[in-house]
Amino acid sequence: MSKRGKVLVAMSGGIDSTVTAMLLHEQGYDIVGITMKTWDYATSGGSKKETGCCSLDSINDAREVAVDMGFHHFIIDIRDEFGDYVIDNFVEEYMAGRTPNPCVLCNTHIKWEALLRRADQLGCDHIATGHYAKINQADGRYYVSKAKDDRKDQSYVLWGLSQECMERTLFPLGPYIKTEVRQIAADAGYDQLSKKAESYEICFVPDNDYRGFLNRRDPSLEERVAGGQFLDVQEQVIGTHRGYPYYTIGQRKGLGMAFGEPMYVTEIRPQTNQVVLGRVEDLMRNGMRVYKTNSMKYEDFPYREDVLTQIRYNDPGALATIIPEGEEIRVEFQSHVRGVAPGQSAVFYDGDDVLGGGIIKSSL
Repeated sequence: MSKRGKVLVAMSGGIDSTVTAMLLHEQGYDIVGITMKTWDYATSGGSKKETGCCSLDSINDAREVAVDMGFHHFIIDIRDEFGDYVIDNFVEEYMAGRTPNPCVLCNTHIKWEALLRRADQLGCDHIATGHYAKINQADGRYYVSKAKDDRKDQSYVLWGLSQECMERTLFPLGPYIKTEVRQIAADAGYDQLSKKAESYEICFVPDNDYRGFLNRRDPSLEERVAGGQFLDVQEQVIGTHRGYPYYTIGQRKGLGMAFGEPMYVTEIRPQTNQVVLGRVEDLMRNGMRVYKTNSMKYEDFPYREDVLTQIRYNDPGALATIIPEGEEIRVEFQSHVRGVAPGQSAVFYDGDDVLGGGIIKSSL
Protein backbone atom coordinates (compact mmCIF):
# COMPACT_ATOMS: atom_id res chain seq x y z
CA MET A 1 0.00 0.00 0.00
CA SER A 2 1.29 3.41 -0.95
CA LYS A 3 1.95 5.87 1.85
CA ARG A 4 -0.13 8.39 -0.10
CA GLY A 5 -3.16 6.12 -0.06
CA LYS A 6 -5.43 4.43 -2.53
CA VAL A 7 -7.53 6.37 -5.07
CA LEU A 8 -10.53 5.30 -7.10
CA VAL A 9 -10.29 7.19 -10.41
CA ALA A 10 -13.40 7.72 -12.53
CA MET A 11 -12.27 6.94 -16.08
CA SER A 12 -14.34 7.85 -19.12
CA GLY A 13 -11.76 6.77 -21.69
CA GLY A 14 -11.02 10.39 -22.52
CA ILE A 15 -7.85 12.41 -22.19
CA ASP A 16 -8.74 14.18 -18.95
CA SER A 17 -9.45 11.10 -16.85
CA THR A 18 -6.45 9.32 -18.38
CA VAL A 19 -4.06 12.12 -17.41
CA THR A 20 -5.73 12.26 -13.99
CA ALA A 21 -4.76 8.63 -13.41
CA MET A 22 -1.23 9.25 -14.76
CA LEU A 23 -0.62 12.23 -12.48
CA LEU A 24 -1.85 10.44 -9.37
CA HIS A 25 0.24 7.38 -10.24
CA GLU A 26 3.32 9.60 -10.58
CA GLN A 27 2.52 11.21 -7.24
CA GLY A 28 2.72 7.82 -5.55
CA TYR A 29 -0.92 6.87 -5.09
CA ASP A 30 -2.23 3.35 -5.56
CA ILE A 31 -4.74 3.59 -8.41
CA VAL A 32 -7.95 1.71 -9.11
CA GLY A 33 -9.84 2.70 -12.25
CA ILE A 34 -13.60 2.61 -12.59
CA THR A 35 -15.86 3.34 -15.55
CA MET A 36 -19.56 4.00 -14.94
CA LYS A 37 -22.15 2.94 -17.48
CA THR A 38 -24.83 5.58 -16.96
CA TRP A 39 -26.88 5.32 -20.12
CA ASP A 40 -27.59 3.06 -23.08
CA TYR A 41 -28.49 5.42 -25.89
CA ALA A 42 -30.06 2.67 -28.01
CA THR A 43 -32.90 2.34 -25.50
CA SER A 44 -33.99 5.93 -26.21
CA GLY A 45 -34.69 5.18 -29.85
CA GLY A 46 -32.07 7.59 -31.09
CA SER A 47 -30.47 7.15 -34.49
CA LYS A 48 -26.99 8.48 -33.78
CA LYS A 49 -24.20 6.09 -32.93
CA GLU A 50 -23.52 5.96 -29.21
CA THR A 51 -20.62 8.20 -28.27
CA GLY A 52 -19.01 9.68 -25.20
CA CYS A 53 -18.42 8.20 -21.77
CA CYS A 54 -20.94 5.38 -22.09
CA SER A 55 -19.85 3.94 -25.43
CA LEU A 56 -18.08 0.60 -25.79
CA ASP A 57 -15.12 2.33 -27.44
CA SER A 58 -14.68 4.65 -24.47
CA ILE A 59 -14.92 1.80 -21.98
CA ASN A 60 -12.27 -0.12 -23.91
CA ASP A 61 -10.02 2.97 -24.05
CA ALA A 62 -10.22 3.29 -20.27
CA ARG A 63 -9.43 -0.38 -19.77
CA GLU A 64 -6.42 -0.21 -22.11
CA VAL A 65 -4.95 2.69 -20.12
CA ALA A 66 -5.36 0.71 -16.91
CA VAL A 67 -3.60 -2.30 -18.47
CA ASP A 68 -0.77 -0.10 -19.76
CA MET A 69 -0.26 1.50 -16.36
CA GLY A 70 -0.68 -1.71 -14.39
CA PHE A 71 -3.69 -1.02 -12.19
CA HIS A 72 -7.07 -2.69 -11.76
CA HIS A 73 -10.05 -1.42 -13.71
CA PHE A 74 -13.74 -2.09 -13.06
CA ILE A 75 -16.93 -1.31 -14.96
CA ILE A 76 -20.10 -0.61 -13.00
CA ASP A 77 -23.63 -0.35 -14.32
CA ILE A 78 -25.58 2.51 -12.73
CA ARG A 79 -28.16 2.90 -15.49
CA ASP A 80 -31.09 2.18 -13.19
CA GLU A 81 -30.20 4.73 -10.54
CA PHE A 82 -29.12 7.26 -13.15
CA GLY A 83 -32.29 6.87 -15.20
CA ASP A 84 -34.71 6.94 -12.30
CA TYR A 85 -33.29 10.15 -10.89
CA VAL A 86 -31.53 12.19 -13.56
CA ILE A 87 -33.61 11.39 -16.62
CA ASP A 88 -36.96 11.48 -14.84
CA ASN A 89 -36.02 14.88 -13.42
CA PHE A 90 -34.90 16.06 -16.87
CA VAL A 91 -38.31 15.23 -18.35
CA GLU A 92 -40.25 16.61 -15.36
CA GLU A 93 -38.42 19.93 -15.49
CA TYR A 94 -39.17 20.51 -19.16
CA MET A 95 -42.80 19.55 -18.55
CA ALA A 96 -42.87 22.17 -15.78
CA GLY A 97 -41.62 24.84 -18.19
CA ARG A 98 -38.12 24.93 -16.74
CA THR A 99 -34.66 24.30 -18.25
CA PRO A 100 -32.77 21.62 -16.29
CA ASN A 101 -29.04 21.05 -15.95
CA PRO A 102 -28.73 17.25 -15.66
CA CYS A 103 -24.92 17.33 -15.25
CA VAL A 104 -25.28 19.17 -11.93
CA LEU A 105 -27.92 16.73 -10.72
CA CYS A 106 -25.84 13.73 -11.79
CA ASN A 107 -22.70 15.00 -10.06
CA THR A 108 -24.56 15.84 -6.87
CA HIS A 109 -26.78 12.81 -6.45
CA ILE A 110 -25.46 9.99 -8.63
CA LYS A 111 -21.80 9.95 -9.68
CA TRP A 112 -20.18 11.02 -6.41
CA GLU A 113 -22.40 8.80 -4.29
CA ALA A 114 -21.76 5.85 -6.60
CA LEU A 115 -18.02 6.49 -6.56
CA LEU A 116 -17.84 6.78 -2.79
CA ARG A 117 -19.78 3.54 -2.27
CA ARG A 118 -17.40 1.68 -4.58
CA ALA A 119 -14.40 3.38 -2.99
CA ASP A 120 -15.45 2.05 0.40
CA GLN A 121 -15.98 -1.44 -1.02
CA LEU A 122 -12.51 -1.39 -2.61
CA GLY A 123 -10.72 0.11 0.38
CA CYS A 124 -9.92 3.42 -1.35
CA ASP A 125 -9.18 6.52 0.69
CA HIS A 126 -10.05 8.99 -2.07
CA ILE A 127 -11.89 9.35 -5.34
CA ALA A 128 -10.64 11.41 -8.28
CA THR A 129 -12.13 12.74 -11.50
CA GLY A 130 -10.85 14.64 -14.52
CA HIS A 131 -12.79 17.81 -13.73
CA TYR A 132 -11.03 21.14 -14.17
CA ALA A 133 -11.49 22.52 -10.66
CA LYS A 134 -9.76 22.67 -7.29
CA ILE A 135 -10.79 21.74 -3.75
CA ASN A 136 -9.61 23.89 -0.88
CA GLN A 137 -10.14 23.87 2.86
CA ALA A 138 -10.44 26.66 5.44
CA ASP A 139 -11.97 26.87 8.91
CA GLY A 140 -13.04 23.25 8.80
CA ARG A 141 -14.96 23.66 5.51
CA TYR A 142 -14.22 22.19 2.10
CA TYR A 143 -15.12 24.14 -1.01
CA VAL A 144 -14.57 24.08 -4.76
CA SER A 145 -12.46 26.75 -6.47
CA LYS A 146 -11.92 27.65 -10.10
CA ALA A 147 -9.29 25.83 -12.13
CA LYS A 148 -6.22 27.48 -13.61
CA ASP A 149 -7.73 27.15 -17.10
CA ASP A 150 -10.58 29.67 -17.24
CA ARG A 151 -11.86 28.26 -20.51
CA LYS A 152 -12.14 24.71 -19.14
CA ASP A 153 -13.15 25.50 -15.56
CA GLN A 154 -15.96 23.22 -14.35
CA SER A 155 -16.56 24.59 -10.87
CA TYR A 156 -20.03 25.72 -12.00
CA VAL A 157 -21.33 22.14 -12.26
CA LEU A 158 -19.90 21.10 -8.87
CA TRP A 159 -21.73 23.50 -6.54
CA GLY A 160 -23.93 20.71 -5.15
CA LEU A 161 -21.16 18.52 -3.70
CA SER A 162 -21.43 17.80 0.01
CA GLN A 163 -18.69 18.30 2.57
CA GLU A 164 -18.32 14.51 2.85
CA CYS A 165 -17.80 14.20 -0.90
CA MET A 166 -15.28 17.03 -1.15
CA GLU A 167 -13.25 15.77 1.81
CA ARG A 168 -12.38 12.62 -0.15
CA THR A 169 -12.16 14.08 -3.67
CA LEU A 170 -9.04 14.89 -5.67
CA PHE A 171 -8.97 17.09 -8.79
CA PRO A 172 -5.44 16.68 -10.21
CA LEU A 173 -6.17 18.77 -13.33
CA GLY A 174 -7.00 21.93 -11.41
CA PRO A 175 -3.45 23.40 -11.72
CA TYR A 176 -3.19 22.66 -15.48
CA ILE A 177 -4.45 24.21 -18.69
CA LYS A 178 -5.83 21.98 -21.42
CA THR A 179 -2.82 22.31 -23.73
CA GLU A 180 -0.58 21.06 -20.92
CA VAL A 181 -2.87 18.07 -20.35
CA ARG A 182 -2.77 17.20 -24.05
CA GLN A 183 1.01 17.42 -24.02
CA ILE A 184 1.26 15.13 -20.98
CA ALA A 185 -0.82 12.53 -22.82
CA ALA A 186 1.22 12.86 -26.01
CA ASP A 187 4.53 12.61 -24.12
CA ALA A 188 3.32 9.40 -22.47
CA GLY A 189 2.63 7.82 -25.84
CA TYR A 190 -1.12 8.47 -25.97
CA ASP A 191 -0.84 10.57 -29.10
CA GLN A 192 -4.20 9.49 -30.51
CA LEU A 193 -5.89 10.11 -27.19
CA SER A 194 -4.40 13.60 -27.05
CA LYS A 195 -6.17 14.37 -30.35
CA LYS A 196 -9.46 12.73 -29.38
CA ALA A 197 -12.46 14.98 -29.92
CA GLU A 198 -14.32 16.06 -26.79
CA SER A 199 -18.04 15.68 -26.30
CA TYR A 200 -20.07 18.59 -24.95
CA GLU A 201 -23.53 17.04 -25.24
CA ILE A 202 -25.67 15.65 -22.46
CA CYS A 203 -24.62 12.00 -22.27
CA PHE A 204 -28.12 10.64 -22.84
CA VAL A 205 -28.87 13.14 -25.64
CA PRO A 206 -25.74 12.78 -27.82
CA ASP A 207 -27.52 14.14 -30.90
CA ASN A 208 -28.29 17.36 -28.95
CA ASP A 209 -31.97 17.01 -29.83
CA TYR A 210 -33.67 17.19 -26.45
CA ARG A 211 -37.07 17.66 -28.12
CA GLY A 212 -36.67 14.34 -29.92
CA PHE A 213 -35.61 12.75 -26.64
CA LEU A 214 -38.78 14.00 -24.92
CA ASN A 215 -40.90 12.60 -27.76
CA ARG A 216 -39.20 9.22 -27.56
CA ARG A 217 -39.83 9.11 -23.82
CA ASP A 218 -43.50 10.04 -24.34
CA PRO A 219 -44.74 9.33 -27.90
CA SER A 220 -48.05 11.12 -27.21
CA LEU A 221 -46.40 14.35 -26.02
CA GLU A 222 -46.24 16.17 -29.34
CA GLU A 223 -49.92 15.59 -30.03
CA ARG A 224 -50.98 16.63 -26.51
CA VAL A 225 -49.17 19.97 -26.48
CA ALA A 226 -49.55 20.99 -30.15
CA GLY A 227 -51.30 24.25 -31.05
CA GLY A 228 -50.31 26.41 -28.09
CA GLN A 229 -50.29 30.18 -28.35
CA PHE A 230 -47.40 32.56 -28.87
CA LEU A 231 -48.07 35.80 -26.98
CA ASP A 232 -46.19 39.08 -27.10
CA VAL A 233 -45.30 40.93 -23.89
CA GLN A 234 -48.58 42.87 -24.20
CA GLU A 235 -50.45 39.54 -23.95
CA GLN A 236 -51.59 39.64 -27.58
CA VAL A 237 -51.75 36.36 -29.53
CA ILE A 238 -49.20 36.51 -32.36
CA GLY A 239 -49.11 32.89 -33.52
CA THR A 240 -49.20 29.22 -32.58
CA HIS A 241 -46.39 26.90 -31.53
CA ARG A 242 -45.74 23.17 -31.36
CA GLY A 243 -45.92 22.93 -27.55
CA TYR A 244 -44.36 24.71 -24.57
CA PRO A 245 -41.87 21.92 -23.58
CA TYR A 246 -40.00 22.47 -26.84
CA TYR A 247 -38.88 26.01 -25.94
CA THR A 248 -36.37 27.51 -23.53
CA ILE A 249 -35.88 30.98 -22.10
CA GLY A 250 -33.76 33.12 -24.42
CA GLN A 251 -34.40 30.96 -27.49
CA ARG A 252 -34.50 32.88 -30.79
CA LYS A 253 -34.00 30.28 -33.51
CA GLY A 254 -36.40 27.44 -34.25
CA LEU A 255 -39.59 29.31 -33.32
CA GLY A 256 -41.22 28.13 -36.54
CA MET A 257 -42.50 31.58 -37.49
CA ALA A 258 -41.12 34.83 -38.89
CA PHE A 259 -41.99 38.03 -37.04
CA GLY A 260 -40.13 40.63 -39.08
CA GLU A 261 -37.61 41.20 -36.27
CA PRO A 262 -35.66 39.00 -33.86
CA MET A 263 -37.95 37.61 -31.16
CA TYR A 264 -36.92 35.65 -28.07
CA VAL A 265 -38.70 33.38 -25.61
CA THR A 266 -39.13 35.45 -22.43
CA GLU A 267 -41.60 33.30 -20.48
CA ILE A 268 -43.04 29.77 -20.57
CA ARG A 269 -46.48 29.05 -19.13
CA PRO A 270 -47.06 25.30 -18.85
CA GLN A 271 -50.50 25.61 -17.26
CA THR A 272 -51.92 27.32 -20.37
CA ASN A 273 -49.46 26.01 -22.99
CA GLN A 274 -48.45 29.58 -23.82
CA VAL A 275 -45.02 30.93 -24.74
CA VAL A 276 -44.32 34.65 -24.43
CA LEU A 277 -42.04 36.28 -27.00
CA GLY A 278 -40.32 39.65 -26.81
CA ARG A 279 -37.39 41.66 -27.98
CA VAL A 280 -33.93 41.21 -26.50
CA GLU A 281 -34.55 43.97 -23.95
CA ASP A 282 -37.56 42.00 -22.67
CA LEU A 283 -35.16 39.24 -21.56
CA MET A 284 -33.43 41.50 -19.07
CA ARG A 285 -34.02 40.85 -15.36
CA ASN A 286 -32.85 42.65 -12.23
CA GLY A 287 -32.97 39.68 -9.88
CA MET A 288 -34.06 36.13 -9.16
CA ARG A 289 -34.97 33.69 -6.42
CA VAL A 290 -32.82 30.60 -5.88
CA TYR A 291 -33.84 27.44 -4.01
CA LYS A 292 -32.52 23.91 -3.33
CA THR A 293 -29.31 25.61 -2.21
CA ASN A 294 -25.99 24.21 -1.00
CA SER A 295 -23.58 26.40 0.95
CA MET A 296 -19.95 25.37 0.50
CA LYS A 297 -17.44 27.82 1.88
CA TYR A 298 -19.47 28.71 4.96
CA GLU A 299 -21.95 26.69 6.97
CA ASP A 300 -24.71 29.08 5.94
CA PHE A 301 -24.96 31.58 3.12
CA PRO A 302 -23.96 35.06 4.30
CA TYR A 303 -25.60 38.31 3.24
CA ARG A 304 -23.05 39.54 0.76
CA GLU A 305 -22.69 42.33 -1.79
CA ASP A 306 -20.54 42.25 -4.93
CA VAL A 307 -20.85 38.48 -5.38
CA LEU A 308 -20.04 37.21 -8.87
CA THR A 309 -23.12 35.21 -9.84
CA GLN A 310 -23.10 32.78 -12.76
CA ILE A 311 -26.46 31.67 -14.20
CA ARG A 312 -25.29 29.23 -16.87
CA TYR A 313 -22.17 27.30 -17.83
CA ASN A 314 -19.58 29.56 -19.53
CA ASP A 315 -21.55 32.62 -18.43
CA PRO A 316 -19.06 35.38 -17.47
CA GLY A 317 -21.18 36.15 -14.43
CA ALA A 318 -22.65 39.34 -13.02
CA LEU A 319 -22.16 41.15 -9.72
CA ALA A 320 -25.07 40.83 -7.34
CA THR A 321 -26.18 41.08 -3.74
CA ILE A 322 -27.26 37.76 -2.22
CA ILE A 323 -29.85 37.90 0.56
CA PRO A 324 -30.63 34.65 2.42
CA GLU A 325 -34.36 34.32 3.08
CA GLY A 326 -35.03 31.09 4.93
CA GLU A 327 -34.13 28.18 2.66
CA GLU A 328 -34.04 30.42 -0.40
CA ILE A 329 -31.77 33.22 -1.62
CA ARG A 330 -32.93 36.48 -3.11
CA VAL A 331 -30.46 37.74 -5.70
CA GLU A 332 -30.39 41.39 -6.73
CA PHE A 333 -28.19 42.13 -9.74
CA GLN A 334 -26.23 45.37 -9.90
CA SER A 335 -27.20 45.69 -13.55
CA HIS A 336 -29.80 43.88 -15.64
CA VAL A 337 -28.97 40.32 -16.65
CA ARG A 338 -30.20 38.60 -19.78
CA GLY A 339 -31.97 35.27 -19.90
CA VAL A 340 -32.56 34.16 -16.31
CA ALA A 341 -33.96 30.65 -16.84
CA PRO A 342 -35.80 28.78 -14.06
CA GLY A 343 -34.32 25.30 -13.63
CA GLN A 344 -30.76 26.35 -14.41
CA SER A 345 -28.10 26.60 -11.69
CA ALA A 346 -27.02 29.81 -10.04
CA VAL A 347 -23.50 29.65 -8.61
CA PHE A 348 -22.01 32.31 -6.33
CA TYR A 349 -18.29 33.10 -6.27
CA ASP A 350 -16.06 34.74 -3.69
CA GLY A 351 -13.12 35.48 -5.95
CA ASP A 352 -12.19 32.06 -7.35
CA ASP A 353 -13.96 30.20 -4.54
CA VAL A 354 -17.47 28.80 -4.81
CA LEU A 355 -19.62 30.13 -1.97
CA GLY A 356 -22.31 27.72 -3.05
CA GLY A 357 -25.21 27.53 -5.41
CA GLY A 358 -28.78 26.52 -6.06
CA ILE A 359 -31.51 26.17 -8.65
CA ILE A 360 -33.11 29.26 -10.17
CA LYS A 361 -36.74 29.27 -9.03
CA SER A 362 -37.98 32.47 -10.68
CA SER A 363 -36.85 35.86 -11.90
CA LEU A 364 -37.73 39.10 -10.13
